[in-house]
Amino acid sequence: MSENQVLIRVENLTKHFPITRGIVVQRQIGAVQAVDKISFFIRRGETLGLVGESGCGKSTTGRTILQLYRPTSGHIYFKDQDLTILGGEDLRHMRRNMQIIFQDPYASLNPRMSVGDIVAEPLEVHRIGTRTEQRERVKELLDLVGLNPYFINRYPHEFSGGQRQRIGVARALALNPEFIVCDEPISALDVSIQAQVVNLLEDLQEQFGLTYLFIAHDLSMVRHISDRVAVMYLGKVVELADRHELYTNPLHPYTQALLSAVPVPDPVVERQRRRIILTGDVPSPVHPPSGCRFHTRCPLAQEICSQEEPEWREISPDHWVACHVV
Repeated sequence: MSENQVLIRVENLTKHFPITRGIVVQRQIGAVQAVDKISFFIRRGETLGLVGESGCGKSTTGRTILQLYRPTSGHIYFKDQDLTILGGEDLRHMRRNMQIIFQDPYASLNPRMSVGDIVAEPLEVHRIGTRTEQRERVKELLDLVGLNPYFINRYPHEFSGGQRQRIGVARALALNPEFIVCDEPISALDVSIQAQVVNLLEDLQEQFGLTYLFIAHDLSMVRHISDRVAVMYLGKVVELADRHELYTNPLHPYTQALLSAVPVPDPVVERQRRRIILTGDVPSPVHPPSGCRFHTRCPLAQEICSQEEPEWREISPDHWVACHVV
């Protein structure tokens, strides 16, 4: 694979949130290890799905890639530019190429701003076009995402959840970015609306050659929209493979347990499936287990699993796993 095929490269990315104590003088007494030494890449024009339980670090990963959170350590390359060393005007200029669609369409839109002002805000921040040109661009974007351009003077409370998320998509497209982090963009929507938003994202990707990091809980939807899928557990990526390979041949015990929970519409097949029930709770990211972080709940755990951290290795072409047993 040539370097010009890769748009985003993440190397040993770590993000720890400090835990402090004290009112006047604060001192750090620990850290929440939200993301810990993960590595992967995203090719141009593809969609990488990122799945896992709540609190495993998916959203933190997406926001750290965009430098909304500054990483504790590691490197994030956009093309050949290391984003972790950029700051000020240089980072602001790079942000034109990277945008995010937030999870909650109700919380991510300013209720005091009209739709026109919300979608035009990226253009104003980067000083693109005159006020008239920005207004025309907003109308184009609203039409692009399936909203009436004459809604430009309305406010967020006048729209449904699905329409608000379309406004969020329009805002993300305003600067013609190459890379968009979709941070669970459908989880807060009705099931009937989710398919519409996903189809919109697919159409826009085909039209503009966009690259997505698609973060979600819905494994069936991730399989539908993604080219490759990465599975996270407690701040670690435990498996990454092509979507068909991952869903038909999951190798990591956590991935197998996760996929066994996905309902199958065929009742005959559903009765024959073996459901994997994990025992115990997810450990705290403040004090994660030693060795493999999944060993406390893994049905295949061996002595080495609690002592040594598994190596991130390529088992077969483009199928990566971090597990001692595989």
